[in-house]
Amino acid sequence: MEGITYVDEGSGPVALFVHGVGTGAHLWRNVIAELRGERRCVALDLPLHGGSAPRDDLSIPALADAVEELCDGLGLDRVDLVANDTGGAVAQVFAVRHAERLRTLTLTNCDVHTNTPPEAFRPTVELAERGELAPLVGALLDRPELIVHTAFGQSYERIDDPAAVVDAYLRPILAKPGGARAFERLVASIDAADLVAVEPGLAALTVPTLLVWGTGDVFFDVSWAYWLRDTIPGAREVVEIPGGRLFFPEERAAELVPCLRRFWAS
Repeated sequence: MEGITYVDEGSGPVALFVHGVGTGAHLWRNVIAELRGERRCVALDLPLHGGSAPRDDLSIPALADAVEELCDGLGLDRVDLVANDTGGAVAQVFAVRHAERLRTLTLTNCDVHTNTPPEAFRPTVELAERGELAPLVGALLDRPELIVHTAFGQSYERIDDPAAVVDAYLRPILAKPGGARAFERLVASIDAADLVAVEPGLAALTVPTLLVWGTGDVFFDVSWAYWLRDTIPGAREVVEIPGGRLFFPEERAAELVPCLRRFWAS
């Protein structure tokens, strides 16, 4: 797990949290604050994000390799896996590869099957493919208020402090040597083929699975939660978070945590 940073708080059964593109372990801070008294909460920074080093391969399967490295490095043999956004795609690949390591799987709004990347995110992907995303993201460091006009802005119900969002998520990426260009490679590498390939594995996955989905997300419609429910044999239910957007686990942790507690207790 060389070059991977992570948060590790609390004690008890391990809950492992995986974020998506452009965020970091910080996304889960409010959830962890509620759960660390009863769980060992581990949240990694995927390669390039937070304090983690970039890697040559930043594809979804390669990010799943990083999750495996973390589990091996920390000796995590059984975890309750919780994921959001692109981290949900990573979690699906990891779950198919390592079902034996999971007590449960919880997916919140995330890439699913052919909705990878989602249509509303394709303009960002196209910017990355043309090499035009890095300078635009870099501009946010000096003018963080512009974030409300980006995909980030669409991912929150409200952003009260744009500078705090930029400092928590984008600045650590761009501060790394070559970080801006690596971010472009990461965004451009998001490929539906990686998730279509694991559909047969999902269709055989009996790990107890919960889907918690914000209904106000322009990227990942709630219909994809029901696709997962109907595809994964271990899926128990879909819990809808009315009006919740992509990053509702950060904004509305108080609504996610009771769902996790109830699911894990069952």
